[in-house]
Amino acid sequence: QVQLVESGGGLVQAGGSLRLSCAASGRTFSSYVMGWFRQAPGKEREFVSSIAGSSRYADSVKGRFTISRDNTKNMVYLQMTSLKPEDTAVYYCAGRPYYDSVFGSWGQGTQVTVSS
Repeated sequence: QVQLVESGGGLVQAGGSLRLSCAASGRTFSSYVMGWFRQAPGKEREFVSSIAGSSRYADSVKGRFTISRDNTKNMVYLQMTSLKPEDTAVYYCAGRPYYDSVFGSWGQGTQVTVSS
């Protein structure tokens, strides 16, 4: 498994932008599918985006969020633009080996709060 540490959360006004970062340890990072999930108060954790050779997005963030990775630095990023109050949540970085269907590595989460 890889160890994951998120950073970059904070408080932003609606319409603003934030970039989340996820630092991964481990020599197998490049063979991992990396993803971002989020959990709002009182709601279940939900998929936001993932990246392997290509990227995927939840419909709710498509066109506003962009995921990227730098395998030379063991980093994953989530650029969030046009933020809405409903984007308020704890955002988690997650990873899984390409051959696995379950995200087994998780960070501790970073809070994103979007004020109206």
